Amino acid sequence: MNGLGGLNKSPNGVVIGLVQLQLPVVATPDDLAAQTARIVEMVGKARRNLGTMDLVVFPEYALHGLSMDTNPDIMCRMDGPEVAAFKKACIDNRIWGCFSIMEYNPDGNPWNTGLVIDDQGEVKLYYRKLHPWVPVEPWEPGDLGIPVIEGPKGCKLALIICHDGMFPEMARECAYKGAEIMLRTAGYTAPIRDSWRFTNQANAFQNLMVTANVCMCGSDGSFDSMGEGMIVNFDGQVIAHGTTGRADEIITAEVRPDLVREARIHWGVENNIYQFGHRGYVAVKGGAQDCPYTFMTDMVAGKYRLPWEDEVVHTDGTSCGFDAPTRVYGEKAHKDAAE
Repeated sequence: MNGLGGLNKSPNGVVIGLVQLQLPVVATPDDLAAQTARIVEMVGKARRNLGTMDLVVFPEYALHGLSMDTNPDIMCRMDGPEVAAFKKACIDNRIWGCFSIMEYNPDGNPWNTGLVIDDQGEVKLYYRKLHPWVPVEPWEPGDLGIPVIEGPKGCKLALIICHDGMFPEMARECAYKGAEIMLRTAGYTAPIRDSWRFTNQANAFQNLMVTANVCMCGSDGSFDSMGEGMIVNFDGQVIAHGTTGRADEIITAEVRPDLVREARIHWGVENNIYQFGHRGYVAVKGGAQDCPYTFMTDMVAGKYRLPWEDEVVHTDGTSCGFDAPTRVYGEKAHKDAAE
């Protein structure tokens, strides 16, 4: 059930709109201002499109396009005009919004940042992408973890970005911290279509969690993004899917966080988010609660290493035209950065 795309909204429903936004070309501050205005217009379209909509979600790269340009002149700041425009759009249209910015970082490369703003214009969720899509993306790895907030109508809401969703640990962390709905915004192009679909479904089913996922759409003359707005219920079933690749189409559905909560409490078979930490509870009281996973214990100990580590070919961004970095994680890019 998706309430006919949210037309028939239940008292416990949250209606989500996923904007398959036309892929832009943004190279100058004027381009950035024009694309900001375009996104604001689309917030208005979302509200006019469906009066029951609670949350409108824009893809990763909605503001900056896919150029991977780190020019400081077109990077955003949290107190800058772009974020201010998004806040006003949410207030004016009485709607929550999820937005993407490339954020200026005085200590290194820019962050790939996602924001959720409520209908009062307040930033409720602030997330920096943990897993940039290497070797293609130059963004600084995120350092804020994965926040989970109280979203529209009291739902527990998380946001991850694009490549993040290829790591099952990301969705598991969202669910472990209580998320009932996980947003995944992306700029992916057509070669990723199949893996996009099955990871969105797996992330939902493995965690008894709704996933709402959307990419940029259309061509910028170089790249072809695929749209693929996709809302998946907590049982892994797709309840809305933008399969036409039509730019600026808004894919909508009603989801039910109350049924997520019910399943997490009452399911026996396939309650995987609970059973992961309570292995074999039929045989032993409470289940085994150890950590039998070598990759987890090695990562915590700072010694994560693959058996084929020395044979990995791509270990920096040089194949995509970026200089090999010399700065280690946590080190400031400029000596005066702390002043």
